[in-house]
Amino acid sequence: MKRLFIALAIIPLAFGSCREQKTETREVIREVEVEVEPETRENEGILERAAKEVDKEVNEEIDKKIEDIGNDD
Repeated sequence: MKRLFIALAIIPLAFGSCREQKTETREVIREVEVEVEPETRENEGILERAAKEVDKEVNEEIDKKIEDIGNDD
């Protein structure tokens, strides 16, 4: 009889502790503005700067040649 009472007392505890606990979760979305610094000439090496200058000069020469060819005067 004692065992029956003890068993009846333990069984609800076992089932009671297995219940899922309701937890509330919230999803928070934050928008953040980030300032981006523009690339400066300091970030480029001397070779990159020289290459840009040469490209610019070559493009100007090519444009001149194209205009000369296009002019049939």
